[in-house]
Amino acid sequence: MSDSSPLPPVRLHPEAELARDALSTPLLARAARLARWAGEDTRVDAGGGLVEEQLPAAAAHLGLTGDEAAASASEAWRVAVDTGLVEIVDEEEGTVVTGEDLALLSGSPQDVLGVWMTALETALADASVPDLDDLVDAMDDGGEIDFASLDWDPQAEQEFLDGVLGNLYLLTVSEDGPGEGPVPLPALAASMIVPSDMGEPTNDVLEQVSDAMMRLDDQFRVLEPVGIVEYQPVDEALMADTDEEPAAVVDETDVSRYGMVRLTPLGLYGLRSRLLEAGLTAPAVGDLADKGADTLLDGTSTFPPSAAQAETEQWLDRREPLAAARELLTAARGSDAGAPLRRLRCQQALSLVGAVAEPALREVLDDAELGGLARVWLTERGFGDVPPPSQDMVFWLTVDTIAAQLAAEGNSEELQALVEGLAQQHGGFFAAAWRVDHPATADVLEAMGRLHPDKRVAKEARKAAFKARSQQGG
Repeated sequence: MSDSSPLPPVRLHPEAELARDALSTPLLARAARLARWAGEDTRVDAGGGLVEEQLPAAAAHLGLTGDEAAASASEAWRVAVDTGLVEIVDEEEGTVVTGEDLALLSGSPQDVLGVWMTALETALADASVPDLDDLVDAMDDGGEIDFASLDWDPQAEQEFLDGVLGNLYLLTVSEDGPGEGPVPLPALAASMIVPSDMGEPTNDVLEQVSDAMMRLDDQFRVLEPVGIVEYQPVDEALMADTDEEPAAVVDETDVSRYGMVRLTPLGLYGLRSRLLEAGLTAPAVGDLADKGADTLLDGTSTFPPSAAQAETEQWLDRREPLAAARELLTAARGSDAGAPLRRLRCQQALSLVGAVAEPALREVLDDAELGGLARVWLTERGFGDVPPPSQDMVFWLTVDTIAAQLAAEGNSEELQALVEGLAQQHGGFFAAAWRVDHPATADVLEAMGRLHPDKRVAKEARKAAFKARSQQGG
């Protein structure tokens, strides 16, 4: 992901709700319980981990049983230390006390989420480490790990996981993505391996995707207890020996057997926080609610339609409707390159304001930049005594609208249909359009020449664009 292009805005749950989610995540809840359980007799090793002989008691306190009980208790203890819920007071003696940060879990939502974010970093670090059995196998006689034999590059592994989570975030917040639905693990792995310009993946690429899936299966199992994802693991039958008889008949077309993952609301919050720290532009709906109308119109210029509406609704909720309408109209003025899209966003925002905004629209009927917009708004709502627009205003508004659509959508099918309709309805459109005193006239006419499928009409549009640019001194 580029660090300069803004990501689609995310819709975050309220912080109080997210804090409750954080407190109920298995990893943080266990860490807090161990912090309260620790006493004078609790001892840690040189690395700060709970000594091995005390792990069974810690696991029992957490109600953990089975082969993984001790490992899960050890993981929870390490989170307690990393988050400051437990503090080591004497490294030589290995003694501990309850950490001051334990009180933060009873504090504000921001306090709780701050502790959870630290727990998340610990879990992400764990997810990037090879399987414990592999680590043991890679130890030499002196107890040192031979990283070369592991074929493990810690930095590359962390970057891979960050990339996967970034793609999962992007899929989740994109308007055409699955939203809050799960993402198949093969699709997520392929997003990291298969080049965007590759048609049919080669066998080598497919093998890399399969390997990546297995890595991600291990990593998401580690990350689920911290609450960042909900994960349905890869069906173990898929990893069984092909010579073995399957335990039951399975549906080979069921993609969920290959793993399904979705970001939780807490996960969206955590990943957005990490993206912001990394310097990316990761907006959230509601960020602009306390800003001025100029910031709202510019800020939502890159938003998908539904997100732009949600942001605008929050902005309007904090303001008196008539005053808001006047502020929006003032912010929509301008002759800069972004002005047409601001006016489009203004028009969309005004559609959310009721009839109480009528006085604000009537005040700008004679405005060269806003008069056409005002007439459309008043007429659509059935208000009487709306003066008809001059021909110059009609053409100016047409150019302004196409310029805004170009900025918002590029060469879309909808815009092509608009261009075709204009040329068909107005036989002399291009003969008049090149004279329109609008900064974007030449650019709009050139776009119409690109978009119109009829070569004759397209040529006419390009000629008009040349005249417009000559008139503007370009």
